[in-house]
Amino acid sequence: MKNKFNRLSLAVAIAAAAFASQAHAGGYQINEQSVSGQGYGHAGRSSNVNDATIVFGNPAGMSFLERAQVTAGGTYLNVNTDIKNVDYETFANTPAGPAPGALGPATPGTNDGDMVPGTLIPFAFYAHPVNERLAFGFGVYAPFGSKTDYEDTFEGRYFGNYTELTVISAQPTVSYRFNDQWSVGAGITYNRVEGELRRQLPTDPSFNPAGDIDSRVEGDDDGWGYNVGIIYQPIPETTLGLTYRSKVDYTLTGDFRAYDPAGNVVRADDANLDLSTPETVNFSITQQMTDRLKLMGGASWARWSRFDQILVTGSQGDTITQEIQDYSNAWAYSLGGEYQLNSQLALRAGIALDFTPTNDERRSVRIPSDDRRIFSVGAGWSPTEDLTLDLAYSYLTERGTSISQSRDDSLGGVGGTNYSADYKNEAHGFGAQLTYRF
Repeated sequence: MKNKFNRLSLAVAIAAAAFASQAHAGGYQINEQSVSGQGYGHAGRSSNVNDATIVFGNPAGMSFLERAQVTAGGTYLNVNTDIKNVDYETFANTPAGPAPGALGPATPGTNDGDMVPGTLIPFAFYAHPVNERLAFGFGVYAPFGSKTDYEDTFEGRYFGNYTELTVISAQPTVSYRFNDQWSVGAGITYNRVEGELRRQLPTDPSFNPAGDIDSRVEGDDDGWGYNVGIIYQPIPETTLGLTYRSKVDYTLTGDFRAYDPAGNVVRADDANLDLSTPETVNFSITQQMTDRLKLMGGASWARWSRFDQILVTGSQGDTITQEIQDYSNAWAYSLGGEYQLNSQLALRAGIALDFTPTNDERRSVRIPSDDRRIFSVGAGWSPTEDLTLDLAYSYLTERGTSISQSRDDSLGGVGGTNYSADYKNEAHGFGAQLTYRF
């Protein structure tokens, strides 16, 4: 088995892992850092100051808080995927080119579509106004992350069957309010990334999953970034906010392992790849319409166009693979509102449009996503002046998208596979957070 696993197979497997690391950060950028904000679709992320989650939304907003407070909570995401119109075939390599069907019938597989497990995304923030002008804060949250886990017999397993990527950020923050109209803030972020990517490699001409090689890449790194924010109130009823979050550069140091069906390691090597999460800009406006009603609108931009290629290097610094990706900058827009029903209860609702940075030519089974619409409702209950409980529910639906991939996994004469399918994704988000004021 060892002599069958060549360097080309290693390169292909690591390239697939590198792509998944980057693309999941783009296609699955996490917005769940505030349940109070989730209730109105994060429309006022940079301008609406509700609680300590403003440490993430706009650090300048901390100086608008009257009391020290801690906010902690999380959102549970339940994702459902429907896979239809699957076209799966194998091909042999001949002097005349790929020959579909020449290897005989392939072992049938499955396309269950339940590859995204339910996930809880937690966060915690603390904000402390020192005086009427100066405030400090700290936050721990997840800005990027994703997990997909297809079944063992998934027909697209040769393109990726397991992906787990987690980025955790810790952010100390300071804010200063110059006067009643202007406030600025800034934070430094320490970020830790960990990832594990898997896909299968065939060894049997019938492409029986029982004979597959399990190839895995694991890596981690840390990096530093920053964010800055401005809040401007031309009049007390109108608040405008602008937040910039920097890119973060990583060089993941990883281990590559390939296991045969008996669990023996048939190949091992080191691999390094560069990963950058993009800089983002968020602008929002909050308008107090009446004593009870306020409306919000926002727009976010992410500079994904800087992700134009994958470059993976081996243990000796040699280039293992280089591929062009051609990502596009991505925009998201949101509208929302909050109605103060009485002194204890606030009701919220919002809608958001989130456009994908991926394109039809490069879309993968690891990242089967497209443009998204998100509908949210929420409520904030304050039984006392010191305590607030926020709840929110979001429904996310994506535009139907198509996957079409082809890969040559030559191992001892075995050819490759073609896989195409239509994907339709939806998700439900259930959020809860608690704020305590000192």
